[in-house]
Amino acid sequence: MQFSEKRNLTRWIIIISSFLIASLILWNTYIFFQTFKEEERNKMELWATAQQSLTNANEFSDIELPLFILQNNKSIPLILTDSKGKILSSANVETIEKDSLKLKEFLLDIKKQNAPIKVQLSNDKYQLLYYGDSAILNKLKYYPIALLLVAFLFGGVVYNFYRATKMATQNKLWAGMAKETAHQIGTPLSSLIGWLELLKLENIDESTIEEIQKDINRLQTITDRFSKIGSEPILEKRDIVEETKSSFEYLQARTSKQVSFDFRAPSKPLYVSLNPTLHSWTIENLVKNSIDAMKGKGKLSIEIVEGDSFIYITVTDSGSGIPKNKFKTVFEPGYTSKKRGWGLGLSLTKRIVQEYHKGRIRVVNSEIGKGTTMQISFKKES
Repeated sequence: MQFSEKRNLTRWIIIISSFLIASLILWNTYIFFQTFKEEERNKMELWATAQQSLTNANEFSDIELPLFILQNNKSIPLILTDSKGKILSSANVETIEKDSLKLKEFLLDIKKQNAPIKVQLSNDKYQLLYYGDSAILNKLKYYPIALLLVAFLFGGVVYNFYRATKMATQNKLWAGMAKETAHQIGTPLSSLIGWLELLKLENIDESTIEEIQKDINRLQTITDRFSKIGSEPILEKRDIVEETKSSFEYLQARTSKQVSFDFRAPSKPLYVSLNPTLHSWTIENLVKNSIDAMKGKGKLSIEIVEGDSFIYITVTDSGSGIPKNKFKTVFEPGYTSKKRGWGLGLSLTKRIVQEYHKGRIRVVNSEIGKGTTMQISFKKES
């Protein structure tokens, strides 16, 4: 507990420090932007003074310095107008200089960027200097946004890494618990097998022995399932019709008669690469999920269809249905609509189908109050 608290404290220190550093960078960028903008304003005021000196010059005036200042501006776009708004000249807008309409549009644009500078020529005569932000200043505007995007991306990478690490740890924990469960079940299961052999010697009714044997076999299957969690399963070329039918019939025999079962499949074998133990677990999870959705009463059908490259298994029930916005959520760990349960059934089913068998599982259709159809697809083996 103490280690966990220290780790959480360290995480918060890192988050707060990162936030402070990002805020400091953004603040300094803003200060730099304002300073740079003020520098450009000073340059334009100097340019306006040079323009005023050149306009008012006579044959005795030294115009070398004003000309140098006017010609030295190669980055800040500007437009000079008379007091009535008529454009007199422009600079650093070469691409639109010859198009009077675009030049007027540009003038309206830069009027919004900076306040004009008045070039006083005489007591009643003046010109107005309008200027826009330089290319460097425009790039600097978007620097904080780029910085924030980088920060968000970095945060996203860190979050995904943390989440993946956490999920990996949880998966190891669940796998360890599953293997330990399988190990713990193994001991009483061995005793049950021994007791069953003794019952056979006592001439107990054969049908009773068979039912007990089936349940023991089922316990062995469950043990085998749990022992395979966290390990790469061995896939075999099997007839998916026979494997699915076997699981279906077992569940049908142990389910209330209020549930009407229906199984439809081609009469010929259809081969796919699968692990029989895990596939039976998949069918069991889907069937039990459907029975729960119907509250133990309704119609349930399984249909196997052969496609060109895939084999499709659909499980349809007449249960409560799933909202469309939950079609993907139902496969997430922890999601459940029941008051009891951990919400691991469909999540585990998805993992078995997609990670172990390289297949696909999805909700094909569902209507509230009418039922749900789920579909599994496996690549067909020749």
